[in-house]
Amino acid sequence: MDEKCPCGSGNDYSACCQQLIEGARPASTAEEMMRSRYTAYATAKIDYLKSTTHPDKLSEFDEKSALSWAKKSAWHGLSVVAVEKGGAEDETGTVEFVAEYSQKGNRVKHHELSEFRKKDGAWYFWDGSPVPVETYVRQGPKVGRNDPCPCGSGKKYKKCCG
Repeated sequence: MDEKCPCGSGNDYSACCQQLIEGARPASTAEEMMRSRYTAYATAKIDYLKSTTHPDKLSEFDEKSALSWAKKSAWHGLSVVAVEKGGAEDETGTVEFVAEYSQKGNRVKHHELSEFRKKDGAWYFWDGSPVPVETYVRQGPKVGRNDPCPCGSGKKYKKCCG
């Protein structure tokens, strides 16, 4: 009767993030820590979020706001975009991810680059920053709807390929 873990690993919750959130075992990688923190938001386990925030950054953790955000959001999924370092032997690592959720009927894609650091052999969240949206740069001139179609048909763009 297990359900899939919210972190998107494809594993059952009991065999995945539940073990970390309930303290049965520590995260072995930065990615595993990040996935478990997403699951903690999705399940409103704010104590876990606080306990996995680096001790040097605890003064920046707002427990009340985190709980409010977690409870007022409908969590839709997590996609890991990239992981740099953060293995069992590393001391630091970064995880780029996209977390999808809805608030007040508005669907949001939260794209973040999170930094994780080890202290006394355990992984902790250090800091996160939004990934800037890349601006699309057009390679050639824009074809106006009344311009001749670039396919060479002789018709206006709007009546042909537009």
